Amino acid sequence: MYLEVPQNNNGCVMNKDQELELAVTKILELLGEDPKREGLLKTPSRVAKSLQFLTEGYTQDPKEVLNQALFSSSNDEMVVVRDIEFYSMCEHHILPIIGRVHVAYIPDGKVVGLSKIPRIVDIFARRLQIQEQLTEQIADAISDTIKPKGVAVVVHARHMCMEMRGVQKINSTTVSSALRGLFKSDQRTRSEFYNIINTPAPSNF
Repeated sequence: MYLEVPQNNNGCVMNKDQELELAVTKILELLGEDPKREGLLKTPSRVAKSLQFLTEGYTQDPKEVLNQALFSSSNDEMVVVRDIEFYSMCEHHILPIIGRVHVAYIPDGKVVGLSKIPRIVDIFARRLQIQEQLTEQIADAISDTIKPKGVAVVVHARHMCMEMRGVQKINSTTVSSALRGLFKSDQRTRSEFYNIINTPAPSNF
């Protein structure tokens, strides 16, 4: 089957940005808009750049990011990074998912730089997602790379595909979790984690 290679008006092969701009222009036309009117002249370019940014996680390797900041440590107590804000887009309607992630792990000879955990959240959030998959991917990346005694991930999120369309239930929150190792097998460890993430943060934070 012959596939036509997209070309611009000068007959040159388009790059990804140009193809995205053309696609957005077509969408605007199909919606009944005039892409040539003043307010929309730069919209295809802006949308193309926005989509590239919001899906840049496809080009990033979470294991590579974690391996850059692994350090030997004798610490074997729970490490928790809570209230990590994230913004993603659902793969069914390409509408926003907005929420917070809580991540914990119990080191087994290695710890990771704390800034890398939010980075991992962003890598997976900046892909077309469903919340359940996002939760599992974060837990698996940390478990497979750091190889701790346990990993726990809890995600609280609002889905605009539920609020802006469909059932239109405003402020409904979806909670998902992924537990690995001691967090799954040991009730006390699991309870300690839930107590930490459910305790209100100090007012000066």
